[in-house]
This record gives sequence, C-alpha cells and structure tokens, in this order.
Amino acid sequence: MDVDSLVAKISEYLPTDKEGLIKAAYEFASQAHEGQMRESGGPYLEHPLQVAMTLADLHLDTDALVAALLHDIPEDCGVSLDEIETNFGPEVTKLVDGVTKLEKLTSRVEGRGGKSRLRAENLCKMLVATAEDLRVVFIKLADRLHNMRTLGALPPQRRRAIAQETLEVYAPLAHRLGIWDLKWQLEDLSFRYLEPQQYRRLIRLVSEKRAQRESFITQVGQTLRQELDKAGVEAEVFGRPKHIYSIYQKMTRYAAQGKNFGDIHDLLALRVLVKSVSDCYKALGGIHNLWHPIIEEFNDFIANPKDNGYQSLHTTVICQDTTPLEIQIRTYDMHQVAEYGVAAHWHYKEGGKVDLSFADRITWLRELAQLREELDGEEFLESVKTDILTDRVFVYTPQRDIRDLPKGATPLDFAFRIHTDLGYRCIGAKVNGRLVSFNYTLGNGDVVEIIAAKGEKGPSLDWLNPQLNYVKTSHARGKIRQWFNKLERAQGIETGKQLLDRELKRLGISVASVDKLARRFNYSHSDDLFAALGRGNISPSQVALKLSADLELVDKAVGISPPRKVSPSSVKVLGVGDLLTRLAGCCHPLPGDEIIGYITQGRGITVHRKDCPNIINEVEKERLINVSWGDVEQVYPVTVKIDAWDRVGLVRDISAIISEEGVNITAANVSDHDDNVTSLYFTLEIKSAAHLSKLLSRIHLLWNVINVAREGEPDAK
Repeated sequence: MDVDSLVAKISEYLPTDKEGLIKAAYEFASQAHEGQMRESGGPYLEHPLQVAMTLADLHLDTDALVAALLHDIPEDCGVSLDEIETNFGPEVTKLVDGVTKLEKLTSRVEGRGGKSRLRAENLCKMLVATAEDLRVVFIKLADRLHNMRTLGALPPQRRRAIAQETLEVYAPLAHRLGIWDLKWQLEDLSFRYLEPQQYRRLIRLVSEKRAQRESFITQVGQTLRQELDKAGVEAEVFGRPKHIYSIYQKMTRYAAQGKNFGDIHDLLALRVLVKSVSDCYKALGGIHNLWHPIIEEFNDFIANPKDNGYQSLHTTVICQDTTPLEIQIRTYDMHQVAEYGVAAHWHYKEGGKVDLSFADRITWLRELAQLREELDGEEFLESVKTDILTDRVFVYTPQRDIRDLPKGATPLDFAFRIHTDLGYRCIGAKVNGRLVSFNYTLGNGDVVEIIAAKGEKGPSLDWLNPQLNYVKTSHARGKIRQWFNKLERAQGIETGKQLLDRELKRLGISVASVDKLARRFNYSHSDDLFAALGRGNISPSQVALKLSADLELVDKAVGISPPRKVSPSSVKVLGVGDLLTRLAGCCHPLPGDEIIGYITQGRGITVHRKDCPNIINEVEKERLINVSWGDVEQVYPVTVKIDAWDRVGLVRDISAIISEEGVNITAANVSDHDDNVTSLYFTLEIKSAAHLSKLLSRIHLLWNVINVAREGEPDAK
C-alpha cells in the first residue's frame, strides 16, 4: 500500500485541494522513518499509513489524517514539535502532541508502579484527552487496531497483555463512542490471542453451515424485498454477519442455560436500510405482516436512542414456521452513525454542517476531567470501567430530561448523578410514581423522582454496604466516602464504636480484644479500626466476616450433602474427642462465638457462649471447662427475634427475604403486645456469622420493622 491508495480514499469525501497536504505529510513521515522496521518485519512507514487509512474509513478531517501519518515521529525519530508546527500548523501539532504524550506515558509509568498502575494512568490520560479533542482518541484507536493486526510478531506474554488491555479498555471505549466498525475488530482480534482454541473452534463451527445460512438469508431477503415493494417502501436489504467474539459471548450465556451453539438464532440476521424514519416504521409493519414477531425481542432505538447516538428498530420474527430471524431497520444516516459513532458527527469535518445534538451525545466525556481530579489512578480506572464503559440504561427526571446510567444503577446513583448535594439529602425515591427501595434496579424509560430532606443531611454508612446493593456506580461511592472522610476523626471513632457495638450485639458475638481485631484489618490500634468503620472504609458486615472466617470450615467432599445441624463432634474438649457434648439452647452458640463447656450430671458437656448469662452467673466455676470449635459443618440453628409494628403481609415479607438468602426455617413463633407491636421468633439454619449479618441487615430494612437481633431462648443447662 502507498500514499496513492490513501489519496484515492479521501477523494471520496474531502476537497481535492487537501491531497497535496496529505502527500506532503506522507513524504515527511517517509524521510523521518527511513530505515526503521517494525517487529513484524515490514517497513515502519506502513504503520502510520494504515492508521491514516482507518481514519479515512471514518471520514476524519485533513488535520486528523496528517496527524495520523506523523503521530510516531516525535517519539521514534527525534523530530521536534516545533518543526512539525512549522510545516503543518498548530492544529496538527496539538493532535500529534496529544498522541505522543500517551505513548511516552508507557515507559515513564512502568518504573513507578507496575502494570496495573500503568493501565490506570494510561486510561486516565487517554480519556481526559478524549474530552479535550476526540481526534486524539480516534488516532489512538486506529493505532491500536493496526497493532492488533500485527500482534503475532510479539512474544506470547506481550501478546496476551496487549490483547487483555484492548478487550478491557479500547474495545469498550470504541463501543461507548459508537464506533462499531472498530469495536468488533478490536474484540475479535483480542479474543483470537486470549482464547486461541475457542477462537479456532468458533471459526470452524461458523464455517460448517455457512453455505446453508447464506442460502437461507438470500431466500428470505428476496421475500422481504417483494413485501416492501408492495408496501411502497424503497429499501436495501442484505445479510448482517455476526462477529466471532459476540458469538462467543452469546454461547457463554447460552451454556449457563443448558443451550448450545445451534440455539443461537441471531446468526441469521438481515439489515434493512431506508430513506426516512417513516419508512422505518412502514418497513416494520410489512415485516410483521409477513412473519410472526417475537414481541419480547422488539426494541425501538429510534424513539429511545442509545447514549452514543445509535438508532435502529430491532425485531425478531419466525420465518418458515420455525426459524428465528433478527432484523434491524434504519435509515442510511442512522447506519452511518451505527458504524462510525461520534466520528460520523465530528464537527471538524470540512464542508459539513455542525450537528447541534453532537455535544449532548458526548456529555459523559465532560465528566471525565472532574472524575480525574477527584480520584487517584486506580479508583479512576475502576470508575471508568463501571460507570462509563458499561451497558447503559436511560431514565427520565420528572421534567422528562433524559439521563443515562450504568446498567444496574439505583435511585441513589441517579441522585448523585443529578447533583452531589441531592444525593446527600436523599431520603426516598419514587419510580414511575411509586415509592421504591434504595436498592431498586432502574430500567429503561423509568421516571425517577428523588425525595430530599429540606435541611442539611448526610448519607448513611449503610449505603456503602456492598451486600445491600444501594449504589452501583463508583461515582456515587466516591461521593459518599468523601462525605465521611470530611468528618472529624473523633466523630468517626465514636460512630465506628456504635456501629461495631450494634453489629456485635445483633449477632450475639463478643470480642475479647478490639486491638487484636484491629490488627487483623492491618490497623495498629482499635481507634483506627473505629475511624475506618465511621468513615465507611470498611463495613460492620466485613468485621463479622473476619471474626468467623477462621472457624468456618465447609465440607468439600464431592457429591456429599453436608448435614443440616451442628454435630457434637464440631466441638473439641481440651483437645480430646469422643466426649458427649450438646449445644446449649439458652444462647445457641454459633461457630465464630467464643465458647466454654459446662459439665452436667449424666448428660456430658453443654457448650455455651462465654457471655451467656447462665455462665456469667454460674456459682460452681469448677464445672466450667475449656472447649473450642473443631470441624464445623455447613449450617447451624440460630433463633432470631424481630420486633415490628403489626401489618398485613409482614410475615410474608420476612419469609421472602429468608428464602431469598437460601436459609431454612425450622421453627417460628409470634408474640403480640398491647401497643400493636408484634415479636416474631424464627429458628433458622445459618451458614456463618457473616451470613447472619447480611440476613439481619436485609430484614431490618423492611417497612415497619423496629429491631432485629439474634435471640437466646431460656433453657436449662
């Protein structure tokens, strides 16, 4: 390939007077890279030329194409930016400088913190550069695409590292920018090097029935054209190929459902291109008149575009009685956006009209600079992955303004997305006019209204509890942590003490030394642990997990179902086995509790918690004996007391949560009081103290529940 091929391609959309500048940039690059070879063995000049060709496919402007040809010169050839500016102007120099900074970052950061730090810093710089000038990232994506095409020349370890980064960062970024043509190529190439056996297997599976599928697509395509002609819709109909990595993703999902490759119906797909939006809906009517639609697989992305600007009608129909067929319907303009994303709207294009909706479609980019200032490199990387490079849902404010959020986002995520202060003052939420819990998962089209306190209010530490799923986005978590980090240390310590005390009491766990517990969390003093709890850096449930982790042993024998009760052999008496033991009914000791044995007359040894009132008040101390937990089986009986205002459906709601947590109820009792308060006692089979902590937290959030805690029932020793 030479510069003539590039000039021929750009002549399709750029004025002819720009060809001279492109040729001049090529000659400049040719002289600078003279004698240089790539690791793949070819001349180095082939790389910038291929990068420029990719950008020409995206119909990028002249400055971007010139910068693509020159992008490696400052770093690899010792040519100064001043010389580039003298020859090609400040705009080109700015783009070359932006790309060069990304390249320089690799060697500079490697000496400061390893690969994870490098990837985080690289992504930070790249995305901030994206917010400043999208063309810098267009060049970087095209650069990565050509590097992936020639990746086979590198050693295996480097191939895997580059492919992994491409799949985690560059392909999702191309998707977020809506550049489908780059996204699928980056994904397929990454998959080829990360999973070579799976890649070859899928290539073989797809090839085996290619002729049969192509014959089917030709036949149904002709039938559809005839139907659209009858409806007066001028349309172009053609088959849509399914790419290897997307097939692999679908196979992985299907395998979890017991399905196989033959069940993937959207390997068969048609695309219909028409001239207008009204023709899209006319074509849809014709298709549904011809074939029976699968209603649940219809999506209208024209009325509800994706945040990257993508628009189409998606429908799946049943052809020839049994064969599912996916069909996408869009205008030619929509097709341009679907293939090239924001590049199709790029406002620097010569001779083009400014797309007034362009800025709205990339509002997420403007948030990047703010995120970068608030978070360190690793936090920024995690935030970008969870908040930006993920699938999105589109929800509305009560004023019908649309907001996009990561899939799985909650009302609290929405509140913090609107404004940090609104998140802090949030006390409730309505979705589509109905009150919902904070861990409600938002869906496309939901109208979300945040109920805020009138005065100043801070967030709850429970919002940071990962088991409660109150927030999905790193942005919201970061804002909540910021609030707690601003609290005075003394207040944080006091808050942490209260949280830990409440959790231990609720679980019925005692701790002999908080300092010792603090050291297990790598804190030198108990106050540091309390402060971390008070700031929300760790949660009370994490403490419960740590307390019981060393003592929770699970039977790993394959095919053997563990017993449903605590075995007497779970307790060791002075290191001696085979002694008659039983668990006290008064305090129901749970693995993770500190325990002691009581020698009974004729009934062996009864095991109590050390803080059991019966043990504390025992007069005959000589009858107490040291015991410890030995091999622990899977579940243990625990009695839980729930105090709540009586209402219809209370027991049903509590039972539903217990069932969702996979907990078995072995006994239940209800005790009513005169003040309309009821006490419910459930005996449950619990796996661990951490398991109990999560269950009690969820029950406590139920409407009308006053208190929930582990309970000891009076019983003789």
